[in-house]
Amino acid sequence: MLKRLQDLFRYFNGAVPFRLVPALIATAVLVTLLLLPCPAGLTPKAWGLVAIFLTTIVAIILKVMPIGVMAMMAIVIVSLSQVTSTSSKGAITDALSSFASPLIWLIVVAILISRGLKKTGLGSRIGLMFIALLGKRTLGVGYGLAVCELVLAPFTPSNTARGGIVHPVMRSIANAFDSDPAKGTEGKVGTYLALVNYHANPITSAMFLTATAPNPLVVDYVAKATGQQFHLTWTTWALCMLVPGLVCLLLMPLVIYLLSPPQLKATPNAVDYARAELARMGPLAPKEKVMMGTFGLLLVLWANVPAMLFGPAWTLDPTVVAFLGLFVLIITGTIDWDDVLSEKSAWDTLVWFGALVMMAEQLNKLGVIGWFSEGMKGAIVASGMGWEAIAAVLVLAFVFSHYLFASTTAHISAMLLAFLGVGALLIPAEYVVPFMLMMTAGSAIMMTLTHYATGTSPIIFGSGYVSLGTWWRVGFVMCVFELVVFAVVGGAWWKVLGYW
Repeated sequence: MLKRLQDLFRYFNGAVPFRLVPALIATAVLVTLLLLPCPAGLTPKAWGLVAIFLTTIVAIILKVMPIGVMAMMAIVIVSLSQVTSTSSKGAITDALSSFASPLIWLIVVAILISRGLKKTGLGSRIGLMFIALLGKRTLGVGYGLAVCELVLAPFTPSNTARGGIVHPVMRSIANAFDSDPAKGTEGKVGTYLALVNYHANPITSAMFLTATAPNPLVVDYVAKATGQQFHLTWTTWALCMLVPGLVCLLLMPLVIYLLSPPQLKATPNAVDYARAELARMGPLAPKEKVMMGTFGLLLVLWANVPAMLFGPAWTLDPTVVAFLGLFVLIITGTIDWDDVLSEKSAWDTLVWFGALVMMAEQLNKLGVIGWFSEGMKGAIVASGMGWEAIAAVLVLAFVFSHYLFASTTAHISAMLLAFLGVGALLIPAEYVVPFMLMMTAGSAIMMTLTHYATGTSPIIFGSGYVSLGTWWRVGFVMCVFELVVFAVVGGAWWKVLGYW
């Protein structure tokens, strides 16, 4: 009997297009959550959506099927279960609502634009220039990418847009070393460089008010929570975050080097090779010049330079700018429509990231996030903890609850003001400002955690250089590491500045 069951299991495991054991585990998680009593304060439909969301994350982690298929599964289950609506029409409308999100299309178009770097050869040229300058060691190339992020951050108010600029350069550098996921050689240098490329993004987002879209919202919430007693101007923000941010940026490539070391550590012949290849490529080709001009246009518009010069009427949404850049590349023949259609990673990202954003938004809409925030407030007040423990719990709970979100803006909008308000009430007045600064830093550091944490993550994760397990493992370690740096180095720096 046992042998027959084993044979039956092997047959189904080989016949079905998914991994049977992980699928059974994910199904068990869903059934268990649905059988649990609905927590007080939540409606049954809200709890049903929580179960679907957590099951989807488990299925993605266990690699039941490709992530796009798991996202489609979530869309189907949300639609059939009608947890967000009273009709199947309303439910499918909700399930597909995020596909109209400008953020998601910004990500997709940024990936499509990056194809032009590869097709024109400009990406290879830029990569070779980096190698010629810093290529004696892989670590040096990592620092080059981090510096590139730092230079762009004050002028690019979309961290996703910044990812769209820097990541193609990183891919070109990796390809120059024949490190390519399609060939199974991503471990040579590509995995390491992709991780450095990504983890520079949250750090620089924390360093400048204009480095990512939700930062002005953080400023508003900090002012409200402190009764307008503490207001973060652009200069104040940059000054407070400068030292801990630079320390994080200095140490991050080294920490990732230990966590996910590249196979090629020393590349003694790389500089000579890069210089020879650059000489062979000759001067810039016309399409490379168009590509450079397009990137220059994108950078100027993403940095909001026209609005600075001519007034707010000239402000353009980052997604509008991205579509403009893509259209320029198509009408100039730099890329063609077949290139757009064949960029599978862009359309794959559209499906899976859209589904995760949808569920995160619906969790907020159904009151799950507000319920979680209120429960946290009540538990903290009732615990009788000292103010130091309260501050630590608030920061950690806020940061790590980002596992439930696919958007920093949504997370900050839903939870930050409540957490800041509790801190302002329960922490001694002389320590409120450093607490506010830690929460401010945490609102960007939390981007490190997952492959859906912010707009930049699916761009880099979708390129295939980093496995899901490595992404989450390194993300957790880097999140804890950066929080410690901001607490210790930042706390000391804020003491020097006279904030406590």
